Amino acid sequence: MSAAGQLRGRTALVTGAGRGIGLAIARRLGREGANIVVGDIDADVAKDALADSDFPHLVQPLDVRDEAQAAAFVAAAEQRFGTVDIIVNNAAVLDMTPFTDLTMDRFHKVLAVNLDSVLTMTQAAVPAIERAGGGRVLNIASIMGLRGAKDSIPYSTAKGGVINLTRCLACELAGKNITVNAIAPGFIDTRMAITRTGDHEHQSELFQKFYLGHGKIPLARAGLPDDIAGPALFFSGDDSRYVTGQTLLVDGGLSATF
Repeated sequence: MSAAGQLRGRTALVTGAGRGIGLAIARRLGREGANIVVGDIDADVAKDALADSDFPHLVQPLDVRDEAQAAAFVAAAEQRFGTVDIIVNNAAVLDMTPFTDLTMDRFHKVLAVNLDSVLTMTQAAVPAIERAGGGRVLNIASIMGLRGAKDSIPYSTAKGGVINLTRCLACELAGKNITVNAIAPGFIDTRMAITRTGDHEHQSELFQKFYLGHGKIPLARAGLPDDIAGPALFFSGDDSRYVTGQTLLVDGGLSATF
């Protein structure tokens, strides 16, 4: 834990934190003194990932689409640690279904996980955060929510929705002393970087030659989950107390070259 421990005594809920960005955020907030409550549909994976953590934590199985599970998740956190101060809505699924293969059923399933759940989880958490005197909501969006791309209709539509939902929630919850912000990651080295064929997206000729070779990512590398965890800490703490309704692009400069 850092000497500052700027989140000491606070409780942070992080969804989809069994691996990748969510896990990195959970660990970073925990090192800053927060009690961490992880909800993941693969709860055993999350338990294993956090088994050696030296900060107080609780792992609960959670399907973020289910309102009853969302309410139970928040209640368990409040019962265990006495307060809920922060929620990080990170859980998501990737979808790269071609337009010709896309069904409405698939479209709605992706939106349910990637967009609807952000509202579901926030509605479940807000009463507890309000009881704590206010706090933070942080949504993990994507640069794909700001641009169009082939084979990305469900995913990009959902992430675009997350960005505007963040703005709307910021307006709705400001009177409760709750700020709402989002982070839009770029290319990050997580499980989502593995393509349908099993190849790693960041090793592809397109990524290596176009994004890196031609300077489309000015910092000339893919990001790491820890590169998202630092900004997440900022939005979870007191330094962001006058920031709400914003989306921070953490993309190595990719959006500067759009």
